[in-house]
Amino acid sequence: MEAVEINAGSWYLRALRDDDRLSDVPALSDLGIADPAAFVVAADAGWADETRFTWAVCEPTTGELMSLITADPGGRPDGMARDGQQSSLDEVRQVVTRFLLSLEFR
Repeated sequence: MEAVEINAGSWYLRALRDDDRLSDVPALSDLGIADPAAFVVAADAGWADETRFTWAVCEPTTGELMSLITADPGGRPDGMARDGQQSSLDEVRQVVTRFLLSLEFR
């Protein structure tokens, strides 16, 4: 499956990116991810084989990653937030949970 973008009111969830237009690598590095570029590639692979879904939780007007949320099919969302951005993660957990539930009915 291709990555699913979600408008979650105050937050916008999108696939991770590392290209000439937008790179999440610096923000992922801020989160303590050791090899952020490889993490983006692995996130894309997780979507493709439907084993793990990963979203950048972004401020909608800038697209800047504020937190990261992941979920395995049938699992519960987990994530991490940049300093001062915990609310971005907390506010989208329910939205991701609904997405996961919708997969069970396809």
